[in-house]
Amino acid sequence: PFMKLKLFLEISTWKTLMLQDSASPLMEHLSYFHDHTLMVLLIITVLVSQLLISLFLNKFSHRFLLEGQMIEIIWTILPTLTLIFIAIPSLRLLYILDEVNNPMITIKTIGHQWYWSYEYSDFKNIEFDSYMTPTNELNKWNFRLLDVDNRVVIPFESQIRMLITAADVIHSWTIPSLGVKIDATPGRLNQISFSSNRTGLFY
Repeated sequence: PFMKLKLFLEISTWKTLMLQDSASPLMEHLSYFHDHTLMVLLIITVLVSQLLISLFLNKFSHRFLLEGQMIEIIWTILPTLTLIFIAIPSLRLLYILDEVNNPMITIKTIGHQWYWSYEYSDFKNIEFDSYMTPTNELNKWNFRLLDVDNRVVIPFESQIRMLITAADVIHSWTIPSLGVKIDATPGRLNQISFSSNRTGLFY
């Protein structure tokens, strides 16, 4: 029974199918954009469904409807306006995500196979490796495949700049609740900026 319960706890639940609670202004913007886009898609789905249902159930037809230039203008302009409603907030968000403003701390991150190396560039001799905690060493309150032996500590409500590269293959450094995801590529130095507006432990 214990193994069945353990297996059940490791599958996705309804909570893990949604976005995580935001812990940064960037993630709040991403959540707002997600909701905005879903609302546009909902309106399109309802409109198209209503048209299809009325098309199947309606026994009458309009002789001149499909021959006119007006209907073609309407079904060309409406999708264009819809795409503009999605594209403008999307482009604004892309520029916000790329901007780096006066970082308080710079952290250099190097991806290795199975672990990450961190260096606090603004301080001397602060560097460490962060290994994933083995399953047999986990405590009851730890998360399997997420907890590490050395965690990165950052001040909240401060701008953090992270310089990311890799030593061997391409890795991906991400914290969903902060709205941060960036590739660590060998031979290339990528940069990302973020801040946390609340304290906590983020995976």
